[in-house]
Amino acid sequence: MKNEKEILKWLNEELSNEEIEDLKQSEGFDTIEKIAHYAAQLETPKIDAQVALEQFKARDKYKKQSKVRTLNFKTLYAIAAAVVVLLTSAYFLFYNTTTAFETQIAQTKTFRLPDDSEVLLNAASKITFKEKKWNDKRDLTLDGEAYFQVKKGQKFSVNTTDGVVQVLGTHFNVKQRKNYFEVSCYEGLVSVTHNNETVKLPPGKTFRLINNTIQDVPDFIAQNPSWLQKESSFDQIPLEQVIAELERQYDIKIKTEGVDTSKLFTGSFTHTNQKIALEAITIPLKLSYKLEGKTVIFYNYGVQ
Repeated sequence: MKNEKEILKWLNEELSNEEIEDLKQSEGFDTIEKIAHYAAQLETPKIDAQVALEQFKARDKYKKQSKVRTLNFKTLYAIAAAVVVLLTSAYFLFYNTTTAFETQIAQTKTFRLPDDSEVLLNAASKITFKEKKWNDKRDLTLDGEAYFQVKKGQKFSVNTTDGVVQVLGTHFNVKQRKNYFEVSCYEGLVSVTHNNETVKLPPGKTFRLINNTIQDVPDFIAQNPSWLQKESSFDQIPLEQVIAELERQYDIKIKTEGVDTSKLFTGSFTHTNQKIALEAITIPLKLSYKLEGKTVIFYNYGVQ
């Protein structure tokens, strides 16, 4: 390609006929000619000719630097494989993302599931489920205690480490704690499966498991569990379970000194006043207690 000086002289009509003919034979003259044509339409051609030249040089430089790259079969295969992996990962993440609701000590939470069923979660509890798959399978996992008001529809399952609870549409409470599992039906019909044995619970019936032993539980007439009214109620429940519930509701640590924690307790305690709650447990069992910071110590009358 001719140098910059010759191109500028041609654009400014300063070349001889022989020099012009020589220029026409050079590479890229057709592009220069187009630039000259459009530059001639402007009021200040000399200035625009300089700009046009710079644009042409940039284009010419780009052509020299550009390289044509061909993709061989291996490259195309690698790209296709990467796309498949990406799409598979995106699908997995989209459809297998787990939704979780969790409460801390002394906290409760109310929320709705994708089908508009309502869940009330008691203290120190957690529920997880696959939201994207909910319309195909109403299935969740519970660790703790929750009250369910399920909308009618296809089978609704609550999975716990001690058993599976299944309903179509009803109101029920599930409590799964260490060495304790209890399901109470308040409306509709509840199916509880434990160790491959299934029990049907109509309203007023309870299935209870303590230390992996099925308990005989009397019927009840309550419309919902007492903890919804900020009170925990017990009917012939070992003291160790009552103590565990006290710790969950008040964020305290309870120790016992010479106390039989297997003794059974029937009664209740409030979630709104720690002193009253402690007395509601210790007085009926003829126990005393003392406070040491956030730690509460239960002991027998007259020992200290």
